[in-house]
Amino acid sequence: MRIPIAREGYPFILIALFCIIIVWLLGLKWLELLFVPLFVFVVAFFRDPERVIPNDAGSITSPADGRVIKVERIRDDRFLKTDVLRICIFMNVFNVHVNRAIASGKVVDVIYNPGKFFNASLDKASMHNEQNAVIMEDKGRKFAFNQIAGLIARRIVCYAKPGMKYEKGQRFGLIRFGSRVDVYLPAGCSPAVKVGEKVRAGSSILGYWNA
Repeated sequence: MRIPIAREGYPFILIALFCIIIVWLLGLKWLELLFVPLFVFVVAFFRDPERVIPNDAGSITSPADGRVIKVERIRDDRFLKTDVLRICIFMNVFNVHVNRAIASGKVVDVIYNPGKFFNASLDKASMHNEQNAVIMEDKGRKFAFNQIAGLIARRIVCYAKPGMKYEKGQRFGLIRFGSRVDVYLPAGCSPAVKVGEKVRAGSSILGYWNA
């Protein structure tokens, strides 16, 4: 049976558990009050629940749990090199942080850029923060999702490599401790979410392809 914890979380969970055992053996009760909640937080942060993935070919699903902070049509000169529909999702430290592919397809490119660590909800975060973009293609349609580290996040994890194929809703990585994921879709796509809505990775529909 699968344990619903991301494997990247095991070292942190074991460290927190080790600290609890040490302070218990030393009889430092006041420290237990600190490390037990920390242990619970770390386990909760790295939780990785199963999700029901929409099976209709026309839908595009969320890559992350969080709150929609932007739904806009812009010119994208970095990834798709065309006009796009961009949907931005902010993940706080209490959200599930495992990221999932928004649609089925083949990875065309993975672009990593080191950078700063501004609050991920700010506009400048999408340009200046550490980030990792995955560009995919399917049936002649190109789309991208960009993992962006936040104020607290210091580690982007991405399993995707050029040439790999992913199914919609399949796990492709995570970001540790607060972050953001921006989705870039062809301009003709129709959004299905509004700013302020909460979404869940793999199961919430962000939009639909244009025919």
